[in-house]
Amino acid sequence: MKKGIHPEYYPKAVIRCACGNEIIVGCTVPELKVEVCSKCHPFYTGEQKILDTSGRVEKFMKKYADFFAKQEKKAKK
Repeated sequence: MKKGIHPEYYPKAVIRCACGNEIIVGCTVPELKVEVCSKCHPFYTGEQKILDTSGRVEKFMKKYADFFAKQEKKAKK
């Protein structure tokens, strides 16, 4: 291997989740921040939570409300 071309390796890097969970791993950056981890993800917990923090679903529904209304009218005919 060539010397000086590889990033520094941190054997005790920390992954911090928004739920407060911390995981120690080896990584090329000393700290990572994530929104969802295996402790709080609905697939692993068996609970369904809505993680829509920025209103994306509402924005989408508002944008395409006319389209959905037209589709419903066509389906009723």
